[in-house]
Amino acid sequence: MDESAWHNENYWVSSFNYEPEVQEKLELPDKVLFHDVTLRDGEQTPGLVFRAEEKVRIARLLDEAGVDRIEVAMPAVSDEDVRAVKGVVEMGPRAGVFVFSRARRDDIDLALECGVDGIILEFPCGEPRMKHQFAKWDEDDIIRLTTDSAKYARDQGLEVVMFPLDSTRARPDFLFRLMEEVGVLPEIDSIGLVDTTGSLSPHAAGVLIRRLKDITGKPLEIHTHNDFGMGVAVPLAAVAAGAEVIHASACGLGERSGNTPLEEVAVAAKALYGLDSNIRFDKLAEVGAAVREISGFPLAPNKPVVGERCFTRESGMGVDLVKEHPMVLFGLHPHFVGREPEYVLGKKSGMGSVSMKLEDLGLTAVSEEQQAAILLEVKELGIRKKGLVTDEEFRAIVDEVTG
Repeated sequence: MDESAWHNENYWVSSFNYEPEVQEKLELPDKVLFHDVTLRDGEQTPGLVFRAEEKVRIARLLDEAGVDRIEVAMPAVSDEDVRAVKGVVEMGPRAGVFVFSRARRDDIDLALECGVDGIILEFPCGEPRMKHQFAKWDEDDIIRLTTDSAKYARDQGLEVVMFPLDSTRARPDFLFRLMEEVGVLPEIDSIGLVDTTGSLSPHAAGVLIRRLKDITGKPLEIHTHNDFGMGVAVPLAAVAAGAEVIHASACGLGERSGNTPLEEVAVAAKALYGLDSNIRFDKLAEVGAAVREISGFPLAPNKPVVGERCFTRESGMGVDLVKEHPMVLFGLHPHFVGREPEYVLGKKSGMGSVSMKLEDLGLTAVSEEQQAAILLEVKELGIRKKGLVTDEEFRAIVDEVTG
């Protein structure tokens, strides 16, 4: 295979990803689509609220970033959500506009009132939910309600994504019966494998996707959470087994440990699997910054792709490569995802770090002996602070050392 698959101007990843022995085991779609859930499932982060105008602002950025669908809200939750959905529809995005609907005609009517393209048709499926949350419904009720709702929505011209809640914890017999009786209906456009508690392993995801594809012959979508740290691995395993759509949330917002992070899974799908999509990777940083600002939700500074310091180097060893050859240090070129490579000063700095900072600040009249003394002071300050040395503190050290 052409080396550019793993080494190009945007990323330099492992060539082993593209070995024939690996590739022949994959059943990748020609193109992966992204269904963004930031504004609905992401908003379910405890304590987080997006106002209608904020949802429109984020939706515009998501549309510019190339997501294929935007799930704006569950309109039945509030009038605010109805306004948000209508605002996104009026925006006229390239992406499809979807809402979350229960298997109820009044929910579907509200979706129609909002003017959306389609619905995520939710209904209980997982055994824990059926036993403790929806005990009044039996399996026959679920099949009847879902069939009726799907037909009603399709008759009104809506696209229908089947969304069996907690389906990865369903009784296998019921899940497969559901697929055989409802999943095959012409009114169902695609089927979500819904890992509501993020408790599916990547290997199980691959097996289950193939099984559902064999039963229904329908496009499959993967929706999972990050409870076990599998928020990126499970969607990639599902796509490698033939799923066509990944549900994801900007910055990984969502209940408990969050949803699949859009920026992480989109970049991984491209760089590690060579999957084409409509994502504008250079727009991901802007989306992440806006979502972080509007939500007030803090991110770990080392979070992949959009974390404040994920492209930052403190160690002095090889620090000169940050500017000239960043992909020696990073698997992704920061510019690919709308970021800049950076270096900082602290306990782990070296002479190269000091030399670069002196040059960047225009402080060139400093001898090598003085640079060594400056480095010592930088290290000691970093240790005392248990943190980084600012440019102001660095200038003060230079002044003190050089007199």
